[in-house]
Amino acid sequence: MGSVRARAAAGATVVVALALVAAGTAVLLVLRGHLQNQAGLQAEVAARDVAGQIATGTPYGKLDLPDGEDRPVVVTGDDGRVLAVGEDVRAVDGKPVGAGQGAPGSGPGRSADDEDGDDDGPRLRPGEIDDDVDLRDGSADVGGKVAGYRFAAVEAKDSRGAQATVRAGSALAPEEDAVASVRDAMLIGLPLLLVVVAGVTWLVTRRALRPVEGIRGEMAAITASTDLSRRVPVPSSRDEIGRLARTTNETLAALELSVERQRRFVADASHELRSPIASLRTQLEVAVAHPELLDVPGAVVDTVRLQRLAADLLLLARLDAGERPADTRVELAAMVREETSQRVADRVPVRIGELASGEVAGSRGQLARVLGNLLDNAQRHADGSVRVAVVREGEELALRVEDDGPGVPESERERIFERFVRLDDARARDDGGAGLGLAIARDVAVRHGGSLAVRTGSVFEMRLPVAG
Repeated sequence: MGSVRARAAAGATVVVALALVAAGTAVLLVLRGHLQNQAGLQAEVAARDVAGQIATGTPYGKLDLPDGEDRPVVVTGDDGRVLAVGEDVRAVDGKPVGAGQGAPGSGPGRSADDEDGDDDGPRLRPGEIDDDVDLRDGSADVGGKVAGYRFAAVEAKDSRGAQATVRAGSALAPEEDAVASVRDAMLIGLPLLLVVVAGVTWLVTRRALRPVEGIRGEMAAITASTDLSRRVPVPSSRDEIGRLARTTNETLAALELSVERQRRFVADASHELRSPIASLRTQLEVAVAHPELLDVPGAVVDTVRLQRLAADLLLLARLDAGERPADTRVELAAMVREETSQRVADRVPVRIGELASGEVAGSRGQLARVLGNLLDNAQRHADGSVRVAVVREGEELALRVEDDGPGVPESERERIFERFVRLDDARARDDGGAGLGLAIARDVAVRHGGSLAVRTGSVFEMRLPVAG
């Protein structure tokens, strides 16, 4: 049962089998009850017909009784004696019947002149037939053949006031034959129907799961080839399998983009690291051969640049790994005052604007890194003014860094947040960085539940939700 098709076919077959058994049992019970009621009605009609003859004064010896084999009839008097019996009727319920013998199931007789009625109802008058009928199953021996019958017992009084009980039967053999025929038909048809159900379920499930097998095969091929540009086939149906295929393709596209981004990141990082390492190596080799030519300040600059690039790459790796910021409270205004007070060597002095009070949740070190990156970017492009402010807008705090430089063209306002991206006027490594500062700043802002964007050409704004 390792196959979904096999399990589906087996489950459907079991459910249908249980349903058919329950339905078949109910049908047989209803059919049997209906046939029993029909036999009882026929027996009652026969009994009332004989009782009507008795009530109209027909002598017992001249009663027109039905044929014995189909409708056995026994008429007993109030004293239990058999007054009339159908042709060839020899016994009822295993007890012989004949003129003068006690009828089966009869009790002590009552005299015709008894004036007291019984407790079950009013006493019958001469020429009347009791409205009640007693129905029960029994057996009768007719012409030496014993069979089952549905008996109806009806009481009546003749014109002289003598009470008699007419017990007529209706054969149950037709009922048993009909029930047996239906049962046999069910026993023959049930296995055939279950085979059909299992086969149809197998074929339908196989057809429904065929796209899944196509998806599985394509995924196996993608795994073997490591070609993430391939996509699984999407069926034309708009069912769960179609949605699965589309979701799988979306996942493959995201995975391809992530892998490509990772490859590009590794390539760009290798390229950015090669330059300061090569420059530092060249200076050291020159210093070994000619110590008097050692450029110590240049070596320090290259070392610092290499250290900063390594730190940026490490932070990006931690951010990509899903590192969550520390859950502490940070007062943005206080952080801005402290960080700007330490920037004494900036080319352009940083002016502080409005500093609205308010706390945000997160890592102070990472948020300070965002502020530092934004200020470094502003210093790189400013003509003579850099300004920082903290503004509260509703349930958010906005950290804004503005410079008086030429600004970012509208078409480049999203691209500058990509890793290792530098605009044409910032490609000189002496003046610009490696193109990671803004990418790190946006990643940190997003990790803190906020956003970072270029509001206007030269205004960078980070928005964070107020803590609490």
